[in-house]
Amino acid sequence: MFGYSEQQIAQFGLSWGVGAFMVYMVFIILQLARESKAGRFGTFVLLLGLGFGMVGYLAKGVIKWFMTGVG
Repeated sequence: MFGYSEQQIAQFGLSWGVGAFMVYMVFIILQLARESKAGRFGTFVLLLGLGFGMVGYLAKGVIKWFMTGVG
């Protein structure tokens, strides 16, 4: 499609698409904290609890990057 192979499209989606989705998820968490009037500590707890999976996904990418010998 448009001169790109399926592998190139999948790689783009997994890198930039998932990254954009993660930024959108942070926006949703902050919106949830604002609407529930959670305060600073409540917002921190929401970001910590709901965003912990995103940290794991990012850590996986960093570990994979170092293990491929790039680092």
